[in-house]
Amino acid sequence: MIKNDTWIAQMAAQGMIAPFEPSLIRGISSESTAMRPVISYGLSSYGYDIRLSPTEFRIFRHIPGTVVDPKHFNPDNLEPARLHTDSSGEFFILPAHSYGLGVALERLQIPDNITVVCIGKSTYARCGIIANLTPAEAAWRGHLTLEFSNSSSADCRIYANEGIVQLLFLEGEPCEVSYETRRGKYQDQSEMVTLARV
Repeated sequence: MIKNDTWIAQMAAQGMIAPFEPSLIRGISSESTAMRPVISYGLSSYGYDIRLSPTEFRIFRHIPGTVVDPKHFNPDNLEPARLHTDSSGEFFILPAHSYGLGVALERLQIPDNITVVCIGKSTYARCGIIANLTPAEAAWRGHLTLEFSNSSSADCRIYANEGIVQLLFLEGEPCEVSYETRRGKYQDQSEMVTLARV
């Protein structure tokens, strides 16, 4: 069963999402008196929109003669993207037809009878940005590493400290072996991009 806003708020109070925003935020106060619009984040009816952390964003680059190998991942295949700031907010630029990795600002601690599915926001989808469908399994904890593909022929801004993907919480019967008990390789990720591991 998919979990609703009441349940998400109760569980957030117990540490499932931190920091937690109890309502959907669409604007924030700026230095002027007007509200600055943001890509929404926070609690929604049946999900929670997490934010992209400003700490790090990396973009795949082509290195002639090399192949990306998930069993022997070379960190040199990724280059750090610069964090830009203007009156619209803080953002990274994801070049046209490229792939990038970011990290969630919020830290998650998933209960052992819940699996979370992370899906893209329609605001970014309408710009050609595809967020990879990512799970956070039962008893997983940490900051999600998030993956984005720019399928458009134009560079695109990816805003930090604003909504980037939505989490859907799915409840099931308690599992016999959780992510924590099997010592999953991506447990306790920090607020930095975590590279492929085997």
